[in-house]
Amino acid sequence: MIEDGNSSELKKTLNVFDLIILGIGAVVGTGIFTIIGSAIVGSSDGAGAGSAVIISMILAAIASLFSALSYSEIASMIPVAGSAYTYTYATMGEFMAWMVGWILMLEYAIGNITVASAWTGYFVQFMKGFKHILPSFIVNWPLWLRNDYRTMYEICNRFGWDVHEKMPFLHLPFGWEIPIAVNVPAIAIVLVLTVLLIKGIKESTKVATIMVGVNMFIILSFIVVGAFYIKPENWVPFAPNGWEGIFTGAFIIFFAYIGFDAISTAAEETKNPQRDLPVAIMGTLLICTILYVAAALVLTGIIPHNWIDTQAPLAHAMRFIGINWYAGLISVGALCALTSVLLIYQLGTTRILFAMSRDHFLPKVLNTIHKKYKTPHILTWVSGLVVIICALFMDLTISAELCNFGTFASFIIICIAVLILRKTEPDRPRPFKVPFCPWFPIMGILTCLALMYCKFSAKATSALYFIIWLVIGFLIYAIYGYKEKRKEEQ
Repeated sequence: MIEDGNSSELKKTLNVFDLIILGIGAVVGTGIFTIIGSAIVGSSDGAGAGSAVIISMILAAIASLFSALSYSEIASMIPVAGSAYTYTYATMGEFMAWMVGWILMLEYAIGNITVASAWTGYFVQFMKGFKHILPSFIVNWPLWLRNDYRTMYEICNRFGWDVHEKMPFLHLPFGWEIPIAVNVPAIAIVLVLTVLLIKGIKESTKVATIMVGVNMFIILSFIVVGAFYIKPENWVPFAPNGWEGIFTGAFIIFFAYIGFDAISTAAEETKNPQRDLPVAIMGTLLICTILYVAAALVLTGIIPHNWIDTQAPLAHAMRFIGINWYAGLISVGALCALTSVLLIYQLGTTRILFAMSRDHFLPKVLNTIHKKYKTPHILTWVSGLVVIICALFMDLTISAELCNFGTFASFIIICIAVLILRKTEPDRPRPFKVPFCPWFPIMGILTCLALMYCKFSAKATSALYFIIWLVIGFLIYAIYGYKEKRKEEQ
């Protein structure tokens, strides 16, 4: 595997700063601008953590820490594209590798659907700021041009609207009795980022750097400005729903921590992966946890937890204290943050599929490298089209939870892989070692299992879908993947 990675045609252009930018770009955006509101307030699928969301964040960070240490050790040993898929192949064989690769599609491709939807929401809010300049049909897009059809039906049911009624902002067209609803902004941004990724990873990283810079400025200024408006009484009661709310909040917040996994997917394009990957993974986790806790303390101190807006929590908090102009500025920061997340998730999807194609689990033609840009352009288009198609009909909340299940499963596998390699390859050089092994990897396994159990015990729809996803992956391997691997051996 290492020889394949060293002989890869992918350009080695990334340094440790680039990797940290990728990590922060993937981690910070969804957590602070979108997910934090749901973790505090809760939803029909679970109670919220209230001000105790900071404990939820720390729990999610601890669960991530044990896994991040394991990622750092194994990534420094096997600096090859594919992330958990590649590491599993090296330790547990082809079947488990295929299943982990299939699970990673939940983490990246399906998770990207949720991010793309959130991007649309902030884009619409941003455009409304130009209502006195731009035409009305641009500022006030019809709902069916900025939502998938499932969301359209939920909106109509919530407000008692008739989906067939011809209202300017609502009218939902039908074709052959099939409702037509297209999230145009989400599709447009995915297409733009797909083209950017084809141009090259260094170019993509430059864009991500600009986005992360704007993002960090907005978050830090929110923390500084908001600190002057904190009312300690808003932190009471601190945990309105007890430990149930705290653990539910931890499960939701975990969605925002998965970005550090994306760092390892770019291993083959890193100049010094043995040194830079561990530093970037741990640095990303530390920086983002500090930002999360600080932003959560300010947010819950500004506004009572049950008044927080789940879609745009920071912007709503600024409006609550009367700083309306800053609320608009936050929308710009959110767009930059979510754009960087989309970019990095798309990168992760492509590089994992690239590794799977190279191992003959997928058609070999997908593994083609662009002659000019030295990127896997066919796979980049495939991953972009998968997100676009799924965004037309998938339930966005369930897609976020499915992403979490995929992440937990891959983290557990990585911790197991470290334990296996400590036994089977004890003398292999390890530029980075997990401290207190085997206890830290075991703790990583147990914490992820505990958070998964919380969702399974609640009989969430996403838990059932996760099982179905595993069954489909097994069938694909049995029908296609196994035979292709045997052809390779012949």
